[in-house]
Amino acid sequence: MRTHRSLLLVLLCALGLAAPVAAAAKTNIAVAIASDSASMFDSPYYQALGMKHTRYFIPWNAARNPTALGPAVAFVNKARAHGVKVLMHISTDTYTHGVAKLPSVAQYKRSVSSLIALFKPLGVTEWGTWNEENHVSEPTYRSPTRAAQFYHAMRGMCHGCTIVALDLLDARAAPKYVKSFYKALSPADRKAAKLVGIHNYEDVNYKRTSGTNGIIKAVQAQNKHAQFWLTETGGLVNLAPHFSCDPNRAASRTSYMFTLAKKLKAVVKRLYIFSWEGSDCSGFDAGLVGKNGLPRPAYVTLKNALPSFAR
Repeated sequence: MRTHRSLLLVLLCALGLAAPVAAAAKTNIAVAIASDSASMFDSPYYQALGMKHTRYFIPWNAARNPTALGPAVAFVNKARAHGVKVLMHISTDTYTHGVAKLPSVAQYKRSVSSLIALFKPLGVTEWGTWNEENHVSEPTYRSPTRAAQFYHAMRGMCHGCTIVALDLLDARAAPKYVKSFYKALSPADRKAAKLVGIHNYEDVNYKRTSGTNGIIKAVQAQNKHAQFWLTETGGLVNLAPHFSCDPNRAASRTSYMFTLAKKLKAVVKRLYIFSWEGSDCSGFDAGLVGKNGLPRPAYVTLKNALPSFAR
C-alpha cells in the first residue's frame, strides 16, 4: 500500500496535479531603497522590484537653497508618479567634518516648517527629525539635547505625520546617546518617541549584531513600546580604508543584512537599503547598480530575497 501511494504521488507530481507546497510566510518587514536621485524611478531594474517606499535626506535649510530644494521636489514628484511613498529625513547642509553649524531651535523650526508646508501637500507624511544624529559629520553629534528639542519641534509642526524621533549609526557609543536623548525629552515626548531609525552598516558589513541590539535595548529601556526602521543599511562596495572595492563582498553582506533583519522582525518594521546607484568605487559606494545603470551582484541578492519580505 505504501509503495502504491508513493507511485501515485510521483505520477501526480509529474502531471502537475499534486497539491502545491504551502508558500513560506513572508517576513513582515517592508523593504525599500533610499536614494538621492530621481533617476532611480526610471530604471527598469528598479521598477522590476515593485517597491512602495523610499527615503530622501534633505538639508535642514533647503527651503532657502534652490540648489538643494529643486532635486528634492523632483524626487518627490517622480516618486508620487510611480506610487512610491517618501520618508523625508532632515540632515546637515554639509558633510565636511567639523564644518556644519548646529541650528538653533528657532532656525530649525523656521526652515523645517517651510519644508513641511511644501512637501506635505505632495503626500510626504513620513519625516525624520534628523539624519544619523550620532555621526561625526552631523552637527548633532555632541548634542543629544538639541536633537531632543528638534523632535519636540517636529511634533508640533507636523500634525498627523509619522516621525522618526531618533536616528542613529550603530556605533559603540550609540546607547549613551539614546539615554541622553530620552533624558532631555518631556514625559509626553518620551512617550511619543517610539519610532527610532538605525543605520546598521557596521553590523551588516562586519557580520555582527552588537550595534543594532545595543540601540534596540537602550531605546526599549526608555520606551517599551518602541519600534524600529533600519533607515539606512546595505553592503558596502567601497569605503576606504575599511573596505576595498569588492561588489561580491557587498552582495554577501547584503545577504547577511536580510538574515539579521529576520532575527529582529518582532521590532523592526522597515528596511531602507542605501543606495541605488554607486560611485564606481570612488569614496563611499554601496550602490546596487553601477554608474552605468547595470545591476551589481547585490542587486541580484536583493531581488532573490524580496519574495520572502513585504514591500
